[in-house]
Amino acid sequence: MNYLRRRLSDSSFVANLPNGYMMDLQRPTPPGSSTSTPASPATERRQPPSMPIQTQGSGSGAQMAQNVAAAAKAKSAAASGDGAAAGNSQPAKPVIRKPKILLVIDDQHTDWAKYFRGKKLNGEYEIRVEQAEFSEINLASYVNLGCMVDMQVNKGGSRVVSRSFKPDFVLIRQHAYSMVPGEDFRNLVIGLHFGGVASINSLFSIYNFCSKPWVFSQMIRLYHSLGPEKFPLNEQTFYPNHTQMVTTPSYPVVVKMGHAYAGMGKIKVENQQDFQDITSVVALAGTYVTTEPYVLSKYDIRIQKIGNNYKAYMRTSISGNWKANTGSAMLEQIAMTDRYRLWVDSCAEMFGGLDICAVKAVHGKDGNDYIIEVMDSSMPLIGEHVEEDRQLITELIINKMAQVLLGVSTPQPSTVKTTQPKRGGQRSTSASPSSSAQGSPQRARSASTSPSQAFQPGPIPASSGPGAQKQSPQLNKSQSLTNSFTDTLRGSVTDDEAKAETIRSLRQSFASLFSD
Repeated sequence: MNYLRRRLSDSSFVANLPNGYMMDLQRPTPPGSSTSTPASPATERRQPPSMPIQTQGSGSGAQMAQNVAAAAKAKSAAASGDGAAAGNSQPAKPVIRKPKILLVIDDQHTDWAKYFRGKKLNGEYEIRVEQAEFSEINLASYVNLGCMVDMQVNKGGSRVVSRSFKPDFVLIRQHAYSMVPGEDFRNLVIGLHFGGVASINSLFSIYNFCSKPWVFSQMIRLYHSLGPEKFPLNEQTFYPNHTQMVTTPSYPVVVKMGHAYAGMGKIKVENQQDFQDITSVVALAGTYVTTEPYVLSKYDIRIQKIGNNYKAYMRTSISGNWKANTGSAMLEQIAMTDRYRLWVDSCAEMFGGLDICAVKAVHGKDGNDYIIEVMDSSMPLIGEHVEEDRQLITELIINKMAQVLLGVSTPQPSTVKTTQPKRGGQRSTSASPSSSAQGSPQRARSASTSPSQAFQPGPIPASSGPGAQKQSPQLNKSQSLTNSFTDTLRGSVTDDEAKAETIRSLRQSFASLFSD
């Protein structure tokens, strides 16, 4: 541009231009004339100039430079406008969002990553699953930076290279505290809570569930508020140490040492002498202990709640062990009743709310129910609906993560979902003193019978009627089939579905008999 100004300011350069050239550049273009075809120099020379050209001064050159500069500026603005228009016409690049990290604390028997594969939060954020056990992680928490987790996973006996990440959400499926040495992970629960990590169940409730007597004390409050008829809690006595274990009101009793689960640390005591022996063991363990009256059990009851889904199970011991969760046992799904739902809904309000929980009870041979325990999100999944339960946990976590991390609330269904036993597998049982209040449970045969039992025809409705004698466990297969068939011919079963179920069981029994 400076070069043009110098050239146009040169008097010799302007003098050599044709006559009227400078005036034509300054003259406005007449309307209707085409600007695409420039006039030839010959035509311009034939037109008389309207005014003389100043050849000595630099005024005309400066005006020329200003005109050229204005034209260049207009062309540059037009070019930039065209470029912007072209840029707007191009499709916008997709925004790449950082995935949300879900830390699952569970053993390696369940691969939680496959349940979250392809799922997104609010259709935008992918979910990256990091799974490990409590023993495989360590962490550090900060006020402003949150929680940073270091994880070293063992697979196939070899240690995988450690990874570090910042979890956005946590699912805890393991017990955070055990009486076994080296399995106290309450410090990790504190660290996650210190870092402000959201979880299912809440870290506040996870920490409170690290002591069974502490949880039982919350159940005592429900017992007093609801009453023994609606919430039949088994009586329990707490001893902070062995020094107060002098005597107990009645025998037999069940002694539970410290915070143990899965049948560990539980001893059945028949008399005072055995009770004193257990006292010495408690002194060596250096822990608290609880005692409760032993209930002669007919079967165990478990009512579980995952979000808005309810299931009820009945577990009957086959091996004869007083612990139904030890040895061989038959697991059956039973109908969900309002009585059972009241139990689990009341317990689900503990410690600010439990998204996943289960209530365990014992149905005694006296016809009464006794609630003995509440489990949190670390509860084992049982029965033939394990895959369905894992899918329910997955959907529950996705909804919870969207609510906590994105502020998106998924509307929950107004009605609760109850998985009832299949109609084809139901069995009716005789009424007992407590079944009139809670409804006669409808049994559904489950596939969780222990493989060590080759044949188990199962109880039939006639065997539990008035005056019926319990079959001896020493009966062979043919005797069991004969008794079942005879009871059916006597007409003790009047319900059509029960008859059909009995015939089906007989067919399976005959098939098992002749297959050996």
